[in-house]
This record gives sequence, C-alpha cells and structure tokens, in this order.
Amino acid sequence: MYDPSGLSHEKGQAGRRNCRALGIITVEREFGSGGGEIAKQLAERLGWKLWDHQLTEEIAKVAGVDPSAVARCDERMDSTFHRLAKVFWRGSYERNMPLAGANVFDTDRFVAVGQEVMERVARSGNCVIVGRGAPYFLRGRADAFHVFLYAPRAEKLRRLREMGKNEREAEELVDTIDQDRITFIKHYFNADWPTRCLYHMMMNTAIGDENVISTILTTMHTLEHIPAHV
Repeated sequence: MYDPSGLSHEKGQAGRRNCRALGIITVEREFGSGGGEIAKQLAERLGWKLWDHQLTEEIAKVAGVDPSAVARCDERMDSTFHRLAKVFWRGSYERNMPLAGANVFDTDRFVAVGQEVMERVARSGNCVIVGRGAPYFLRGRADAFHVFLYAPRAEKLRRLREMGKNEREAEELVDTIDQDRITFIKHYFNADWPTRCLYHMMMNTAIGDENVISTILTTMHTLEHIPAHV
C-alpha cells in the first residue's frame, strides 16, 4: 500500500540497516560426510576464500616452523593430545598428513597459534572455514554462520571408498577420527562435539551435496534479512 508519509520506506531502510551481514561460514563435519568438498563448492559459489588445509600451512607460517619438519614427523611417536591436535587440524581427509613442525609444537601452543590465525582469517571476511574448532573459536561473532554436516555410517563409508579407501581403512577412519575430535574439543574447550547450540544448521549430507549447498545459501540469505535485534 502506498504510504504518502514515507514512514514505511524509512522503517524498511532502518530494518535493512539493522540486518546482519554474514561474511564467514564455518563447516564442521563428521569424518567422511563430504564436508570438505561441500565447503569447497560453497566457497566457489560465493567467490569466497576457502580455508581448509590452508589453515594448517598458515599456522606453521605464523609459528615460524620449518616446513622440513613435516618429513621428520612420526605420528606414532606423538603424545596422545599432540596426536589429537594433528588429527583435528589437518585437512578434510588426509589422515596421515603430518602437521608442519609437529615435532616442536605441543598442543597448548598449537591451539594458541590456531586461535590467532583463526581470528585473523575471520577478520578478513568472505571466507569458508573447514573444521578445526572454528565455531568454538568464533562463537562470539555475529557475522559467522555455523554449519554442522553429518551422514549415516553407510554413506560415509561409501564416500571414503570412492576416495580410494578400502573397506577396512574406511571403517577404521570412521570409527576413530570423530572420537579423536570429541576428545580434543572436550580437553581444550570443555565442551561436547558437536555442541548443537553453536550451529545455525545441522544437515544430513545423504540428501545430496547440491541440496545441502542450496539450503545453506538460502538460509543464510533469509537470516541476513532478519533484523539483528530479533
């Protein structure tokens, strides 16, 4: 309806000014659920920067760790929580990829540097961050949209087989990786993994990657148009 006073227009403009702008997506995921690939496609769709294994490289750079230390790492020699940190911070699927400088990092230092890097990445905006405790580090940011992706066991095993894992390897990965993440988050954040109240969405990737991506983007768009005080 036409409003000769212009009040409706002014209210609409004020409402838009109060809406939130979302410039960060964090994608936490069960191992094998396809979260890394979905995050990659999200970043490509939006034209944003993807931070997956790049986070590991950036942490090593900030810490001034010699990358040659990677070759000297032996994951089997790590202490329990040191091993868990490497599991949690590595790329989406590379279980055996050692972390740069892991032989000189203890986990307390690792998490401290990780938080510094994570906050800097978040400040740069327009980014998709995969795992590594991002929703825990960035839980206070109003411009972050947090997603948790999961899948039935059979679906996770299928995806891992498609990546070249045999049945035994796939089952061992599914049975151990997320358990390590649970232990890591409990130790460093005194929280459950996943902490459901941290996430805007939790989705089953068995509905298909494209459905997951489109639902995330649609929901973000809707949320951005809800006044921040609501």
